[in-house]
Amino acid sequence: MGMTLTEKILALKAGQDILMAGEFIEIEPDLALANDITAPIAIKEFKNAGGKSIPYAERAYLVPDHFTPNKDILSAEQVKMLRDFAKEYPKIHFFEQGEVGVEHALLPEIGAIVPGMVIIGADSHTCTYGALGAFSTGTGSTDIAGFYLTGKAWLRVPPSIKVVFKGTMDKWVSGKDLILLLIGKISVSGAQYKALEFTGPVIDELSVEARLTMANMAIEAGGKNGIFTPDKKVAEYLRERTSRQGSYLEADNDAEYEQIVEIDVTGVKPLVAYPHLPENIHEAREGNKIKIDQVVIGSCTNGRIEDLRIAAHLLKGRKVAGNVRCLIIPATPAIYRQALDEGLFTIFLDAGAVISPPTCGPCMGGHMGILAQGEKCVSTTNRNFVGRMGHQKSEVYLASPATAAASAITGTITSPEQIT
Repeated sequence: MGMTLTEKILALKAGQDILMAGEFIEIEPDLALANDITAPIAIKEFKNAGGKSIPYAERAYLVPDHFTPNKDILSAEQVKMLRDFAKEYPKIHFFEQGEVGVEHALLPEIGAIVPGMVIIGADSHTCTYGALGAFSTGTGSTDIAGFYLTGKAWLRVPPSIKVVFKGTMDKWVSGKDLILLLIGKISVSGAQYKALEFTGPVIDELSVEARLTMANMAIEAGGKNGIFTPDKKVAEYLRERTSRQGSYLEADNDAEYEQIVEIDVTGVKPLVAYPHLPENIHEAREGNKIKIDQVVIGSCTNGRIEDLRIAAHLLKGRKVAGNVRCLIIPATPAIYRQALDEGLFTIFLDAGAVISPPTCGPCMGGHMGILAQGEKCVSTTNRNFVGRMGHQKSEVYLASPATAAASAITGTITSPEQIT
């Protein structure tokens, strides 16, 4: 009996020849991540348990990205706790202002992730790293405290859903549209505690950045993790970032999947997820009567250079609508500098957009773009729950960078094909 990609990675880490869905395993993760919201809880529990040393401090990453730059006294105290903890255990990777970025864009960018790794993170979107052929999943802060204390973690091996994307993609359809399409098809609970294994000819053609976007939102379908078979594109992406090779594994031909979902993308148009669930998808071109107040282009989902280039392509020579605030948030300092060097900032500023330092900021209603009562936002982020970006009576519409940029120009929800 063969194994899925997720089962293979976990079997390798657990030192077992065969591993099947439903089994419980204890492992030593290759990397444990926490941020300025979740790490303080882990640090407190570590200390409450009498922790005096960390077995694998070099595998611990602390990324203060949610309220960066510190928005108030409380957030400053949270980050100080991380900073002091990293000073106490110097092998911990801590990212100070000027080098910190949105965690799930930053770690792949610096070569911290390679295929075959097992990663836990006290943030639900830790599943992002599956784009590079790693098993990566979100946990609670106490799981991270347990890792600090013991170097170990335990989990139940998830059953896998194989998702096969085939057909021909429309010019303006992106990885964001594909994952919204899947979530709309199976619902926000359709992959609950399942591994989503993305495959098919359409996937083979996607950039690594587009795959990162898709893996990022596996959790929005309830997934335990999202994962892609690492290929030459992944190897090329990592060659510029790390000398580590990783384990380039793939599912066995006779692997058993709980479900196989086939999606033909031929004829699919850019999509928007209306409030208040990512499964509530509509074609972007249907939204021209919905007036908006804000556009956010950024986040761990769509704040990479590929995303900013697409937005700049549409905004060049155009103006943001007078009734719209357009926020551009490069996900890391390196992306910020690259966008600056490529002249993208000039395009954004000429269009009337605002450029923010790297931050999670508005995605979870933290800062740098909070919505007032009744306001509507088209956002390239990953969640549109009630009150997600501000007032409980505000609304968030999830979209790709192309759709977000087109909507910023017209002041209503607009498909990029409608302005090009």
